Order: sequence, then structure tokens, then C-alpha cells
Amino acid sequence: MSVKIEKMEKNTVKLEIQVEAKAFDEYLNKAFLKNKSRFNIPGFRKGKAPRAMVERYYGEHVLYEDAINFACADAYDKAIDENNIEPVDRPEIDIVQIGSGKDFIFTATVTVKPEVVLGDYKGLEAKKEEVVVTDDDVEEELKRIAERNSKLISIEDRPVQDGDTVNIDFEGSVDGVKFEGGTAKGYTLVVGSGTFIPGFEDQLIGAELGSEVDVNVTFPEDYHSEDLKGKAALFKVKINEIKKKELPEINDEFASDVSEFETLDEFKADIRKKLTERAQAQADRKFEDEIIKKAVDNAQCDIPEVMVNRRLDAMLNQFDLQLRYQGMSLESYLKMMGMEESKLREDYRESAYEDVKTQLVMDKIAEVENIEVTPEEYEEELKQMADRYNQPVEEMKKHLRSDDIEYIKDSIERRKTIALLVENAKA
Repeated sequence: MSVKIEKMEKNTVKLEIQVEAKAFDEYLNKAFLKNKSRFNIPGFRKGKAPRAMVERYYGEHVLYEDAINFACADAYDKAIDENNIEPVDRPEIDIVQIGSGKDFIFTATVTVKPEVVLGDYKGLEAKKEEVVVTDDDVEEELKRIAERNSKLISIEDRPVQDGDTVNIDFEGSVDGVKFEGGTAKGYTLVVGSGTFIPGFEDQLIGAELGSEVDVNVTFPEDYHSEDLKGKAALFKVKINEIKKKELPEINDEFASDVSEFETLDEFKADIRKKLTERAQAQADRKFEDEIIKKAVDNAQCDIPEVMVNRRLDAMLNQFDLQLRYQGMSLESYLKMMGMEESKLREDYRESAYEDVKTQLVMDKIAEVENIEVTPEEYEEELKQMADRYNQPVEEMKKHLRSDDIEYIKDSIERRKTIALLVENAKA
């Protein structure tokens, strides 16, 4: 096999690959063996005719399609491997020469990983925030914990107040006509949460348990439904239940109930420690992000559109997955927002471009700095993963695919590259 490589514009290369006639004949034979059961030739039982007879009866071209697929796949993979070419898309194949006794020649035109020209990535400066956790911060966290441990108490002797949790039935209409999504029974709403249309919740304040209330509102001009934007609506609302939040008293007993500590002072000390660790981690991440962004901005790279589009696909798939966890799909989300997928892709495009460029620049820095993942680092990473999933390391290894292994190693390399940038940065 011989290969000629021509570099073209926009990170594209054209490979002319020549497969010797003898080798291509083996691919023709492989194609024959794959398809021989479907050949029906007079004088032979179906599938029993020799290859020479099949080619004479049908013509040699009957085997070309599969032979080409076999030959191109093998020769192309070998060509890019031997010439250290990194494709980022599928190749476009064109046949140059084919025929009995001839060398098989084809071209493969493919977009490749772009070359990155690094700028300064050492000695970069970024602001690093000083971490300070105040007494007020600790008290606010205590209040949040108390909120999470609050109870809802049924109220029967007073009307609805701001902050109450109410259970309601409602039926909405515009000009006397009900609209989609405007009716529900047994809906739970926190009054004052801003969940509903502006003005809706305020009009429930003062309503008695079991009473029915007319709520008049106007849909905002930027409302997601085109049919309801700016329209006046009437909601018939029935108050089924009123509950108020009862917070626990913050004392030693509370600390003992919600934590491993016996006293409130011990609990506060632990809260301060965790808040400090969390704030420090956030400050470190912010510093790292700024250093990475500067290194990426200093680099030059002509990024192929296909790489941006693939990243966009991955981002939208992830968004769709998140929506499905919430009982919605990307399709229904777009319909609700009155948006085309093309608009959503355009909104994500800049972020996708930055993600791709960041990955390329970080890969280049790792290459220049000879950053590699040692067997010990890989094993340690597996051990930590096994601990997180509470299973033996050897058992987890059995289920790892080659893509999984590559992803784990890439993650370690990425962390080591970030560590190098941070170690050489100025705060």
C-alpha cells in the first residue's frame, strides 16, 4: 500500500491511497464469501458456484461494493495511523481506479484536527478572591437548614397570608373561553413565590378556607404563549387548604437533631469550616477558569465547523436529557418557548466554539509540556471511582470500554494540565 498526502485549505487533507492488485483481489474474495449464498447460477445449487463462474455470469462489478468497503476501511485506517493524521469527521471517498488485475486506487478527503499556535500560557495573572466567612454567613446557613427542616401546619382559623402554602383548584379563561394549561385541581402553591402570573398570588391573600375567589390578571407581553401575550384573563380559584411553615427553634436540641453534634456551638463551627472549604473551592475554580481563558485567548486556531457542530449536538443532547429528568423533552420545551431548534443552536454556538477551542489548546499544552498519565495515576483514579460507586476495582474494570478508559485518562491529563497553568500563574 502507498499513500500520497495533499494538504488542502481549512484543515482538510486529501489522501490518495493505492492498494496493490493482489491485496484487492483478497478483498474481492472476501466480498464473494459474504454474498455467495445469494447467487443463483444455472447448473449450480444456489450459493455453490465458484467465484470465477459468478464473475463471468454477473460481471466482476457485482462484488465491487463490498470489496470497496472492506478495502477502504482497512487501508484508510492504516494510512491515518501510519501518517499520524487525526480526523475529526468521516472521510469523503472517491474511486480513482478499480478493475481485475489493477491496483485499487481511491482518495479520502477528510477534515483533520487543526494545528494550534500557542501564545503565553505561563506566568499569566488573574485575581484570586480572599475567602472570608462571617458570623452572618453562618447564621444564614443555619436559617437555610432550619427552613429545610420546617413543618407545614394546617390553618383553619384565619385567611391566606403571604408565605402560606395553599392547595387550590383553578380554572382560567380569556374572554370567557378556557385556554390550554389554565385549569388544574389540587395544585400546591406558595403564596409570594412568584410562581404564577404577576398579581395572581397577591389576590389570594385574605381568602378564607373553602372560599372561591375571582382572580383577574393580564399575561405579560413576553409570555411564552403567543396566544396569551398581553391578554386579560379571569381565574376562578377555590381555596382547598391553607398551611403555614413552622420553623424549629435553633438551639442545642436542633443541632443534635440535624447533625452529628451535641451543641449548637459545635454545629456552628462545623458549618463555618464547610462554608470556608466551599468558598475556597469556588475561589480556586474561578481563578483556574480565568487562567485557562487567558491561555485560550492567547492561542490561535482555525476551528473546523464540524467540530463546533458536534459539540453543539452533545450540548443539546445533554440539555434534552436534563429536560427529560424533569418530565419534559427538548421538542416540548421548544414548542412551549415558541422557538425553533436552529435558534437554540445559534444561542449555544459561541459556547460550543469556546469549549472546542479550550479542549484543543489544553491538548496542545499537554503535548508541548509532555504531560502524560502514568499507570499509577490511572490506577489511583480507578480506585477513587470504585470507592465512589462502592464496588471492587477489579469488578469495575470488567465493565470499562475502550472509550471509558480513554475518557478517564483524558480527565487526568486535563487536571494535570490545569495544575501546570495554575502553578505557573500569578495571583
